[in-house]
Amino acid sequence: MSVQKRFGGELSEEEFKKFTLYTTQSNNFEDDNTRAQILGFQNEGVRIAPGAIVRIGDNQIAKNSYVGLYSYINGDVSIGENVLIGPHVSIVASNHLFDPTTGHFSDRSCLEKGKVVIEDGVWLTSGVVITPGVTVGKAALVCANAVVTCNVAPHAIVAGSPAKQIGEINPQSGEYIWYNKEV
Repeated sequence: MSVQKRFGGELSEEEFKKFTLYTTQSNNFEDDNTRAQILGFQNEGVRIAPGAIVRIGDNQIAKNSYVGLYSYINGDVSIGENVLIGPHVSIVASNHLFDPTTGHFSDRSCLEKGKVVIEDGVWLTSGVVITPGVTVGKAALVCANAVVTCNVAPHAIVAGSPAKQIGEINPQSGEYIWYNKEV
C-alpha cells in the first residue's frame, strides 16, 4: 500500500506546496527535530534534515544526533549520541548476495551480516560512505568523500578511498594531530 493511500489519499495543491517547502527548505533545528519525530525517532534532540532517507529501527539513533541533507541510512545501523552526519552520507548495513545458480545478485540483502556501529561523538563529513560491518570509534572524524571499508579507531581522522588514518584527535585538548602533513 502506498504511503498516500495509507495516510488519507492524495494531497491538495496547498498541502503539496507546504509539503514540498517543508521537505526541501526547512533545514533548521525545529523542523529537523519534528521530521525525526514524524519518522519515529523519539530520542531527545535527534534531528533529520530534508531529503534524508533513514530506514532503521526507531531507537537506533541516540540523543542529540543529526542526519544531514540527502543522506541515506539503511539496515542494522546503530548511531550513538552527539553524532554529526553531513550531507549526502551513505550508511548501508548489508549487501546483496551473488547466487551462482542464477548468475546474478539477489533482490534482497543479507540481514545477518553487516551491522554498522557509529559510536558517540563521531563526525561523518559530506559524501562519506560507510560499508557493511564497520564500526566507527568514539569521536572519530571521517573526512569528505571517504569510503570506509574497515573499522575506525576512536579519535582517529580518516580520509580517502578506501579510507586510511591520516591523523588523530587529542581527547584531552581536542587538537588535531596530522600525520605526514605537508605545510
